[in-house]
Amino acid sequence: MIKGVNKQVLEIMETQNGFFEKAIFFVKPEYSGMSEGRLRESARKEIENAGRPPLTKSGKREKIKTFLSLGTALVTGIIIGVIFSSVM
Repeated sequence: MIKGVNKQVLEIMETQNGFFEKAIFFVKPEYSGMSEGRLRESARKEIENAGRPPLTKSGKREKIKTFLSLGTALVTGIIIGVIFSSVM
């Protein structure tokens, strides 16, 4: 299935945002008659308001894995410390 054949597309190559190289906007049909300058200005405002990209699910999983690994190591260290201190 082919989608978007009749869509007006606005591509911003210089986003001036450290996270994004370029941005592509699909203009709603009811705004396709608006001037290109006004559409570009609106697109630039959206880019300026964009923060860093959201973490992917795998990024969140990696953080959770790291946190759990560090927690496990900490608890293991405490247990070993208690055992050694009670032996001596």
